[in-house]
Amino acid sequence: MTLPFLTPLPVDALRRAGVPEPFGFGHADKVRFHELDVLDHVNNARYLSWFETLRIAYLRAYGISDYTGREDRPVLVLKSVAVDYHAPLHLEDVYVVAGRTRAYRTTSWLMEYGVYAGGRCCATSRAVICLMEADFTTKRPLPDAYTAAFRDRDGAAFEG
Repeated sequence: MTLPFLTPLPVDALRRAGVPEPFGFGHADKVRFHELDVLDHVNNARYLSWFETLRIAYLRAYGISDYTGREDRPVLVLKSVAVDYHAPLHLEDVYVVAGRTRAYRTTSWLMEYGVYAGGRCCATSRAVICLMEADFTTKRPLPDAYTAAFRDRDGAAFEG
């Protein structure tokens, strides 16, 4: 199967690539040489970059920010992130990174990610993202548009 790289994939393409429900957003890419470590597999830190790239595409697709203007850009802070590694990836392996919001609170949300290649889950992750005021100190309530997108597109639940 040939997948376009760094382009949001339709749900049927995600399923054909081995990405399970409830993930409904993801994109494909391939492992590049500079992402390898001395053991010839993807360096653990690279997964964080992959999740960030997916997160920006997700925020654009969900109408949270298009990241074109500085004035109206939301101040989003990655509060915490954890990654579990399940299987290695090697040079030129094609993989899919998928992400979704599992839950949200008044000022933050919990995202889950998965990296899938060749029908196997290679890594999973969880991240908490907070919406902040421009002072980077004061938390800001999530707008209704955010929570509606999380609920309607991902099935996320309020856990306040």
